Amino acid sequence: MQYDLKENNMINLKGKVVSECCFNHEVYGEGFYNFFIETNRLSNSSDVLPVTISERLINDDVIKIGNYVEISGQIRSYNSFEENRNRLILTVFVREIKSSDDPQNKNPNQVTLNGYICKKPVYRTTPFGREITDILLAVNRAYNKSDYIPCISWGRNAIFANKLDVGENLLIAGRMQSRIYQKKLDTGEMLERTAYEVSISKIEVISK
Repeated sequence: MQYDLKENNMINLKGKVVSECCFNHEVYGEGFYNFFIETNRLSNSSDVLPVTISERLINDDVIKIGNYVEISGQIRSYNSFEENRNRLILTVFVREIKSSDDPQNKNPNQVTLNGYICKKPVYRTTPFGREITDILLAVNRAYNKSDYIPCISWGRNAIFANKLDVGENLLIAGRMQSRIYQKKLDTGEMLERTAYEVSISKIEVISK
């Protein structure tokens, strides 16, 4: 089954703008800016997610700290060279944005991905015995490019995902989440970082 490339990678968010919109980079004369959005989980906690937007879509009356917005777009990845190594960075790339008057939306974070496993899934258990499998999914986009998106599955989905092979084509539904972790530097200093990934709620094998 073939999917439109725009449908391979879709994210819809509702949340609150929690940072200023700051210039990040320019491509062929078009400027791109970053800001952060806080979106609620059903568990009453929240995720703070990075957003990238073209200058052509920016409306200062919409993207203002404290405002609630609705965003539709894609999850994009890129490599950042830090500490003598490449680090995979994720961001929400905006296609449409508008003001929202419903901050308590019950499903404010929805992701759909159609991609290929590009690294052997990694199965593990938490100290409390919860089963987890990590998947790195390669999702095609235009101009022969791909986004590499870390995904995490839980429980029965983790057991299922652990049996999958590199190259299998998956259809995934879930949400994008932020997770704070500690990284130990060569100096012994502990550095706090934030990881971004897709938490899987549904997973389906399309083909090998």
